[in-house]
Order: sequence, then C-alpha cells, then structure tokens
Amino acid sequence: MDAKWMIAGAGVLAVAGGLPWVVGYVTEQQWQQATAEVNSAQPFLRMETDNYDRGILGARFNGSINLTNPETGESQQFSYRADVTHGVTGSLMDFEPEGGWSSGGTDWFSGEEPRLTLETRLWGTAVIELEAPQMSVTDVSTGETVASSGGLARIEISDSGSQADALMVWPALTLSGPDLDIRVSDFHLEQTMTHLSGEVWTGSGEVVVNSVAVTPVAQAPVRLEEISIRSSSEPVSDGERLDSRMAFEVARVATADETYGPQRLVFELSGLDVAAWSGLTESLSSLQALALNQASGGPQQFEQQMTAMQEVNTALRDLAAAGFSVGFPELTVTTPEGVVEGSASISHPELTADKKGEMLMVMQQLTGEMDLSLPVALAEEYPEFRLQLAPLIKQGLLVQQDDRLVLDASMRDLMLEVNGVEIPLPPLL
Repeated sequence: MDAKWMIAGAGVLAVAGGLPWVVGYVTEQQWQQATAEVNSAQPFLRMETDNYDRGILGARFNGSINLTNPETGESQQFSYRADVTHGVTGSLMDFEPEGGWSSGGTDWFSGEEPRLTLETRLWGTAVIELEAPQMSVTDVSTGETVASSGGLARIEISDSGSQADALMVWPALTLSGPDLDIRVSDFHLEQTMTHLSGEVWTGSGEVVVNSVAVTPVAQAPVRLEEISIRSSSEPVSDGERLDSRMAFEVARVATADETYGPQRLVFELSGLDVAAWSGLTESLSSLQALALNQASGGPQQFEQQMTAMQEVNTALRDLAAAGFSVGFPELTVTTPEGVVEGSASISHPELTADKKGEMLMVMQQLTGEMDLSLPVALAEEYPEFRLQLAPLIKQGLLVQQDDRLVLDASMRDLMLEVNGVEIPLPPLL
C-alpha cells in the first residue's frame, strides 16, 4: 500500500479517535453554561453540579436542583446523578435521581423505570426526553392512588437556545381517593416557541384532552369531553409589537342525565409593545428575586424594595403609553337552562412623548367595553347563584330583558357605566 495513503488513514483514525474527547470537553462547557443561564434567569430554580468527572468516551457527575416556593420562601432539593456518553458529533446524558425513581422501598413502576436523557450536539442543538412506563403510587395515610399509563415528554432546543419545540403524549392518568376519582384520557401537547427579544417569546401551541371524568362519592359524576387549549402569538410591525390569542373550549359536558355544550372562552391581546413588555417582565422578576433573597428587614431592604417597585411602575406606564388592547372577545357557556354569552375589552391609546410626560396614571385613559347575557332560568334553578345575583339586580347592574339578565358596561375617564348606572373608579394604577 502507498505510504501516503497509510499516513492519511492513520491521520483519519487519529482525528476520529480524538473527536469524542473534543465532544466531551464541549459538552461539559455547554452544561456549565446552560446551568449558569438557568440560575441567572430566575430566582426560583437553582441547579448545582458536583464532581464532573470527564474521560475520553464518557463522563459522570452528580448534581442537585433546588426549588424555592415564591410565596413562602421555602426550598426543596432534589439530587441526581448522570452518566454521559461521548460520540463523534454529540453526547448523551442519562439522568437518575439519587436513591432511584421510587421511594420508601416501594416499586412504583413494576420493574421498569423511567428514562430521562439529554442529547446534545456540537452545533448547539439539545433534546430532553422523558420516557415513563406504567406507574402506580399509593399514599397509605390518605388512601389516595395516582396511576399512569406511561407516556412521553420531549423538548428540542435549537438555534443556540432561541428555538424550542415541545411534545407530550400521555394516554391515561388517574387520581383515586376515598371521596373522589379523576380520570384523564389521551392528553396531547405540542408547543413551538421562538425567542423574539428580551423576555418575550412567540409561537403557537395546542393542548388536547379527550376527556376528564370526575366521580365524587356523594355527588353525580361529571364528564368533560374534547377539551382543547389553542394559543398563538406573533410579532407585528417589524417585531416591535406583539399579537396573542388563546382559545379554551370544551365540546361537551356530560352528566348522568344530560349532555350539553359547547363551552368556549377566547382571550386576545393586540398591539403590545415588545420592549415595554420585556421591561415589565424583567422588573417583576427583580422584585420577586428581592423578596426571596432578603430575609431580614432594615432601611437598606426597604429602599431596595421601593426602587424595585418604582421600576415596576415605570415599566407599566411605558407599556400603557405605547398603547395596547386586551380582552375576551368571546365567552360562551352552555347550560341546560340556556346559554351564557359575553365579551370584554380594555384598551389604552398610544401617547406621544409630550402626552406621556403629562401622564399621571395608567387608568386615566383606559377605556373598556363589557357585555354579559344569561338566562333568567339559570338564576331561578340554583338558589345559591340567585343569592349572588340578587345584589347586582337590586343595584341595576343586571337588568331583565324578556327571559334574559343583561349587563351592558363601558369605562372611560375613570368612570364605569353599567346599564346607565355610573360608578366612579379609584385610581389604582
């Protein structure tokens, strides 16, 4: 054989043999960078990595995830270990909780165990996947049992973290207890997200559930069929504004005696200024982080809290001054007694720089419209509901028109007018 080909072949083998070491090095750097970004992005989840032992063909490390309750400040830690396999173009991380997937010496998965993996590529793509087998967990103290058919959850992250696609498929989930049984059938989720700017993401998603059956021991069972949540958000005006829409629908509600539907609620947001919304999100996150990190009082903490609140107020004024519209253009609730229908919207005009400088409060220029119509028979059928409506009817906020109770409201200049009744609004914002 020609010597030059032998040298070339040896070079190829050397490069191929050295690639797993390069991949392992890049994988470790990517992991450290990713955990640092997660920790800096929010105060509620913190990831720690210990003893990252990297070899040529693989690695091992231990780590922990600390979750903090934003309301109480209490934290809970989950420890894990990971085995890493290095390939030519990427690595595969296999995670397992310390102590195994089951707890207390029990076997939740009947011999099989879940598999949680993270597959990374040199060019920045990552796939997180959870494969869960059939599971059953019983709380002996309460008699409650959680059972699952098993399922799949998958998130693919690409474009250096600016694109994410999620998929979750779960055929069956059951919660059984002494007083109540809940059964969820055919849960399916798909979500696509693209980073737009700052803290703002766009995309579309869909959650579909075939049915949710609720069976109380002392009451009649209820079954919700063909539940769906569909959402979308898209940039407009060259990415400076954002439009968003979400529709929630239940095709049918079934009881032991009858079936009725559909139920539908639509939420819409249009013309939201991206930079102002990102600023408001960041200021709220800073305020939450300050509340978690400062356990003691004192003048310094008070000043920091006042500064953070001022940043939130400024961001809120910027958002309103840029103009927006938000509301529920469609509300349909079908009952055996008839259909409840309604809509609501609130908007703020876009202000010039001079008008923004004169702006004293957000509510001053908010305008809104709301209408609601429900059958009188619905109030007559349920005494508790009738008692709740009685004060509204007495004050003229609900008026009867034929066989319907109607609310027609508008808001402007810090005044709410409902069926001709004027109600001054306090300047809350």
